[in-house]
Amino acid sequence: MSQSLGERQAAPHQRFTQLQGQYLAFIYAYSRIFKQPPAEADMRRHFGVTAPTVHQMVLTLEKAGLITRVSGAARSIQLLVPPEALPILT
Repeated sequence: MSQSLGERQAAPHQRFTQLQGQYLAFIYAYSRIFKQPPAEADMRRHFGVTAPTVHQMVLTLEKAGLITRVSGAARSIQLLVPPEALPILT
């Protein structure tokens, strides 16, 4: 019984998929290291995917309320997820 309670408590904190979590962790790590948010090109290089794939993920994260950004403005991504809720970047 306590195990199911623990699972219920953990669920609200993780409102994202494993892949979304990796993008969020990358945004967090990049922002900490370089003192500015990543450009979509930085995410493309890191994840080895196409530009449209990265852009779609950014739109998905924004729609889910996990990030905010200014459309058309470079490096404007801001995390809305606390760092302690992020997975380890792999």
